[in-house]
Amino acid sequence: MTNLKKNFIIAIPGRLESTRLPNKLLLELGGKSIITHVLENCLKAFDRNKIIFCTDSETLSYKARELKIHTIITKKECQSGSERLASICEELIKRANEINDNEKFIEEKIVKNTLIINVQGDQPYIDPIVLKKMIDFCFKNNNIPSLTTPIYKLDQKDIHNPNVVKTLINKKNQAIYFSRSAIPHVRGVDEEDWHKHNTYYGHVGIYGYRADILLNWFKLSQSNLENCEKLEQLRLIDSGYKYETFLTDGQFLSIDTEKQYLEAKKLIKD
Repeated sequence: MTNLKKNFIIAIPGRLESTRLPNKLLLELGGKSIITHVLENCLKAFDRNKIIFCTDSETLSYKARELKIHTIITKKECQSGSERLASICEELIKRANEINDNEKFIEEKIVKNTLIINVQGDQPYIDPIVLKKMIDFCFKNNNIPSLTTPIYKLDQKDIHNPNVVKTLINKKNQAIYFSRSAIPHVRGVDEEDWHKHNTYYGHVGIYGYRADILLNWFKLSQSNLENCEKLEQLRLIDSGYKYETFLTDGQFLSIDTEKQYLEAKKLIKD
């Protein structure tokens, strides 16, 4: 019988075919691929047995094997990283709890005591400290939050950048919307002065899912908001969920465009 303690797994989804920046996870920074940087930073925070790379690409899977990180090959049809993890959710739950792969039934108590952390594969400088804070935040109370994401204060220059995702939070520090636009709109004020009237937050590309939420992903209808913004987390927001958030320091760069890749190259430290 598996102990009903809270368990977790770090799952990194990755695909080779990126629309805006083809083969971006194989692009190099300082002699290492982007995905290698992500995997290595995860290893700085956790043991290998807590990390899984989930991809539809044999080429990308080789990068994980070089680091002796377990890989699960997924279907190519997945439309987002969250969907990729949802498609293999039962496998992730079993690995998190060291359940035999032949075991067909997973107790509901185990599912609700399992945290699946989605670390996006295009964040080469993801901070291992933030990953550890995620675990501490999600496990601080008896119940794991349904959904969690870290946020950070945006610099003025990023508020109106559509490639930087903004997070709108309520008074309970729950994320109630994500957008590529600056929200809220400050009426009657020049855009360059909006930061004087409101604190704008970005979200770090990490999602914490209580496993039952991810297990039910395919029961949720696709969201028009999700399609408009091209942000997978809006499927859950549109279904009535809220993300718990915690504030963290730093600047967090995801690489979706060539401009962001060039920016990332400037950050390489000798």
